[in-house]
Amino acid sequence: MSPPRARALDARFSLYLDLARACAALAVVVAHFGYFRIFDDAQIARIPDFGREAVIAFFVLSGFVIAYSAEHKNLTAQSYVTARAARLFSVVLPVLALSFILATCVHDLLRLPVEDGYELRRPWLYVPFHLAFLGDVWHFVERPPWLIPYWSLDYEAWYYVLFGVFHFLPGRRRWLAAGAVLAFVGPRLWLLLPVWLSGVALYRWQSRLAFGPGIARAGWLLSVVLVGLWGWLDPEPYLRGVAQGLWPFAGIRMGSADRVLADYAVMVLVLLNFACARQAGFDVLLRLARPIRFVAGHTFTLYLSHGIVIGLWQSVLPIERGAAYEIAAIGTAIALTALALNPLTEALQRVLRRVFDAGLALGARGLNLRA
Repeated sequence: MSPPRARALDARFSLYLDLARACAALAVVVAHFGYFRIFDDAQIARIPDFGREAVIAFFVLSGFVIAYSAEHKNLTAQSYVTARAARLFSVVLPVLALSFILATCVHDLLRLPVEDGYELRRPWLYVPFHLAFLGDVWHFVERPPWLIPYWSLDYEAWYYVLFGVFHFLPGRRRWLAAGAVLAFVGPRLWLLLPVWLSGVALYRWQSRLAFGPGIARAGWLLSVVLVGLWGWLDPEPYLRGVAQGLWPFAGIRMGSADRVLADYAVMVLVLLNFACARQAGFDVLLRLARPIRFVAGHTFTLYLSHGIVIGLWQSVLPIERGAAYEIAAIGTAIALTALALNPLTEALQRVLRRVFDAGLALGARGLNLRA
């Protein structure tokens, strides 16, 4: 039985999701300060690393928002494809271009080593490869230079495709198309698909999760405490070993999916958090709407571009690990880069919407003429 159509998002919950998106992006940046050894060893030991948990929150949030969009905003296949493609490529195109251009300058002009520098010798191959989000398909485990977070787009872009074919195609065709997509992308992307779909399920069935504000706030607090305990106890290394032992494809690396068992546990905590936050009635968020919306509007550029700043900085300048001034300087450079890129990505998104709309409409007319 199909769930009833969900209503438009409550303003407080919409703001909460924006706040969650902003916090998740900041958590990824902080985690990469540890990963890239900008923090010293003492700081790494003291500051919890919630980078992977933040990405799982992104996946759940993405599934929820895409399901909402397909029912309330992008009601046709054409509008859905246009919205998703314009949003993705408006950020991916400039950030990927910056990655290759700056890394090439460092590698070829300054003669300094660049991680994944082998891609710079064949940009005509690797740039289209990454634009097609093929970095985690079957045997591939490829990342653009300095863009470690790009792996999540290699998953999420194909989840958009899967949702689109299943939501908009009728009857048997949806199953055939979805099966073809799953066969094309390979087993790593199968593993994290339930995480993304859990957000869709939460959206579809949210109206059946009815409880009062008191219980909702207690549940929300419980989810926060459990996330904190998760970070403190850190069962992920053990679960990663279990997942790798169960992996049946000996010739294929697990890559970014090797934390899948931990990801499922974090998914449950995120679902609990979101389900309770929806009914908790956080009125204070309404008074903070403007700064929340502003920060949330920059999260995609922040999430994807901060690796370029860190990679360029580490390649060109010496870093005094753990120094407060160094951390502040790199953090400021990351923030300024996201702020500078955002107007460009918004303008590019408007242009891409028109381009994709015109191209899809032209293609539809061509198909109709042939029929």
